[in-house]
Amino acid sequence: MTNRTILITGANRGIGLELTEQFAKDGWQVLACCRSPADAGELQALTEQGTAIEVHTLDVTNYEQMASLADQLRDRPIDILLSNAGIYGSKGASFGEIDAVEWRNVLEVNTIAPLMLVQAFVEQVAASQQKLVAVISSKVGSIADNSSGGSYMYRSSKTAVNQVVKSLSIDLADRGISVISLHPGWVQTDMGGPNAEISTDASVSGLKNILQSAGLAQSGQFIEYDGSSIPW
Repeated sequence: MTNRTILITGANRGIGLELTEQFAKDGWQVLACCRSPADAGELQALTEQGTAIEVHTLDVTNYEQMASLADQLRDRPIDILLSNAGIYGSKGASFGEIDAVEWRNVLEVNTIAPLMLVQAFVEQVAASQQKLVAVISSKVGSIADNSSGGSYMYRSSKTAVNQVVKSLSIDLADRGISVISLHPGWVQTDMGGPNAEISTDASVSGLKNILQSAGLAQSGQFIEYDGSSIPW
């Protein structure tokens, strides 16, 4: 059992929902955030199982709402601040078909919101025992790994958020805060699709092991769910 706390965005489905369930089963206090708790039936069901899950309303692009929640939780140390919420954009959009408005929306959710989340909750993280910030990124954001092209909106947003993670790892080091970027694998979720390589359970089990042990030695790294390092 533990008395540690994790805040998870996008906790209503997929990886976020599985992370919420697994951390709660391990005895963590989980602050599960999503845009519409009233529509999050599976998440609400977890709260009825006797585990320590608090559900909070948070649209990660609503920065006034984010600031209000941070103020509400101002006296709660947060050991792990996990930015999980993300969107893909139009999967079939190739060169010559990119919609600029949609691209900006993807960048807002995947790149800008994670930094705003850290700015809002940095004091709670600094007051905790573990002091970890983690962002769910993707291997498709690795420039070194890009051998197939395409996926302009999603790739660029994840490449950019990796740069955010690297800068945060430097800027927050003097406060003892670690910041890492995580690749969950190609997971069988609504975003990953049914033909993905691994189950949500397998991905999250690996991610959880990394999250529970990560510290300053891992800060500034891009890590796959199996613990291996990914080139930027």
